Amino acid sequence: MLFSSLSKYSDWGLLGLRFVFGSMFVYYGFPKLFAGAQGWGQLGAAMGSIGISFAPVFWGFMAAFSMFFGGICLAFGLFFRPACMLLAFTMFVASAMHLKNGEGFLGAGHAIEDGAVFFGLIFIGPGRFSLDVILWGR
Repeated sequence: MLFSSLSKYSDWGLLGLRFVFGSMFVYYGFPKLFAGAQGWGQLGAAMGSIGISFAPVFWGFMAAFSMFFGGICLAFGLFFRPACMLLAFTMFVASAMHLKNGEGFLGAGHAIEDGAVFFGLIFIGPGRFSLDVILWGR
């Protein structure tokens, strides 16, 4: 009885989840976004773990961009599904890098968990309390 009545608060749960995950990715992405070309090159080198070795500065910038601006979009529920797709892909690459570097699931666990959350959120949607719903409706 108690647990079945909690489902009417699922939009509040999504709001909390979006805000916490979004805020954390803004926090993680901020220093990466303003690291400049050298930092982006180091970050973009992770694409080599999935066989893409060209343009590491571009890929690093895109990862930093997706973490910072994707976190903002996630928190506010704006362009929610595209943001989750970018973040899920970024976490896929991070997971592959950690696994390729021999860190195992202990090293890749955080990225795997975050990627799974973002992948799931693509299907769940942002919930009622989001800018996507306010601006464009369900």
